Amino acid sequence: MFRELSVPGAWEITPKLLGDPRGVFLEWYKDERFVEAVGHSLDLNQANCSVSAAGVLRGIHFADVPPSQAKYVTCARGAVLDVVVDIRVGSPTFGQWDSVLLDDVDRRAIYLSEGLGHAFMSLEDDSTVLYLCSSGYAPGREHGVNPLDPEIGIEWPTTTRNGAPLAPLLSEKDTGAPTLAQAREEGLLPQLAAVEEFLASLNA
Repeated sequence: MFRELSVPGAWEITPKLLGDPRGVFLEWYKDERFVEAVGHSLDLNQANCSVSAAGVLRGIHFADVPPSQAKYVTCARGAVLDVVVDIRVGSPTFGQWDSVLLDDVDRRAIYLSEGLGHAFMSLEDDSTVLYLCSSGYAPGREHGVNPLDPEIGIEWPTTTRNGAPLAPLLSEKDTGAPTLAQAREEGLLPQLAAVEEFLASLNA
């Protein structure tokens, strides 16, 4: 089941879990359902896996448009709070964020279309996140916004999944990332018009 989030262009996906004494089976991506919700297939060009200790905070990451990098993300082991941020200049929801808990219980996924910012915090040691990406990693067009920017005001968890205290652990790169206002002043953020034009070309 697809549910569009409060940030347009992002969806929460809740799969049907088929369980028996042997374990669980699910279709964590199905192109037919994806096209019905999004309007086009996912052009898969890269698949990533990251394993994070409790408290690790990754993001807010995004890429230049076009082609940017759409992401279809799930958590195969552990739990993460996955966050989408509207960083599209000119968007009515610019600066707003929404989140989905991805874990190994409900096994939800999140899809973020091109032009959106992505971040997550690990809520348990060895949380394993899998990404399907519409384009490959290209350092020259990859950017970030500080995930602790008070202007965005993401409400990051303060406890692990088992209730232990949790403090954010960021990479040097993410710690030094600009605020949303600074990124906008520097011309790093995607323009809504450019994003819409690119998405229209995918849906044509």
